[in-house]
Amino acid sequence: MTHSAAIFGPAGLAVTAWEQSFFRETDPFGFILFARNIDTPDQLRRLTGDLRDTLGRDAPILIDQEGGRVQRMRAPHWREYLPALDQMGRSTDPLRAQYLRYRLIAHELRSVGIDVNCAPLADIAEDATHPFLQNRLYGRDVPTVVAAARACADGLLAGGVLPVLKHIPGHGRARADSHLSLPRVTANADELAAQDFAPFTALRDLPIGMTAHIVFTALDPDNPATTSPVMMQVIRDQIGFDGLLMTDDLSMQALAGSMSDRATAAIAAGCDLILHCNGDGDEMGQVARAAGAMSDAALTRANHALALRKTPETIDIAALEAEFDALLT
Repeated sequence: MTHSAAIFGPAGLAVTAWEQSFFRETDPFGFILFARNIDTPDQLRRLTGDLRDTLGRDAPILIDQEGGRVQRMRAPHWREYLPALDQMGRSTDPLRAQYLRYRLIAHELRSVGIDVNCAPLADIAEDATHPFLQNRLYGRDVPTVVAAARACADGLLAGGVLPVLKHIPGHGRARADSHLSLPRVTANADELAAQDFAPFTALRDLPIGMTAHIVFTALDPDNPATTSPVMMQVIRDQIGFDGLLMTDDLSMQALAGSMSDRATAAIAAGCDLILHCNGDGDEMGQVARAAGAMSDAALTRANHALALRKTPETIDIAALEAEFDALLT
């Protein structure tokens, strides 16, 4: 079956009649949810069920539930977490705590019908990393970041949730917030390979990845990675990532041009899927038309990723929570 090469975010707490018609017509690969879509566990289960019923299949439903500053499901219904960098510094066993954090998050996600989480982050924190990102990261060196990202991915997979490796090929050097403007990284190719790209090389077996809206001037001075054929070749050949590759949110201000222009450029560069998050119907229409159907290669990668969704083993959540809390005391 062929799907539109897009992932869309619904506008509100329930699927509207217009969205139902649009989603049935365009058949996006999946959906992504934000705080605007979330109220209570019962409401969220209805929404995820209705989205899948609209397409008539078990479509993947994504969320950014990193914990800390970036978590869409919050108290009082869901657990709150420290920023990841703070947790890594505070825990008596950082990697075990990282695994437990994401195993608990996976349990919460699956209980409301969400089966893809946009984590881990394999970007390396620096003193000058933009504040929008820095305390969301796991460490300041390659081995720490790789080990913590792997623990995150393992926790999610054990809980039946697919991880999304981000932000390929590395966002840590960026001095600007790509939600608002286009960052430009001027490090040379050797520096990038040894530091920024290295965690993604080590984690290249993960099933899904998300691009960075960043210009790497040493490799392509004109285009951000998301729309750069040169950077796509770096991701596929140099880094060796052969998983399903989606863009970061196409509506971020780092990218220029219309939504149609952005989607066309990203697909032409080599992205498998377009991520469009803001729920704007006009923009979604542009994206659907420009993205077209998923390629055969993208479908193969998608099928490989979706095959990793599994029913989680029954575990003692209270015991895991107690162990997790003890590691942070």
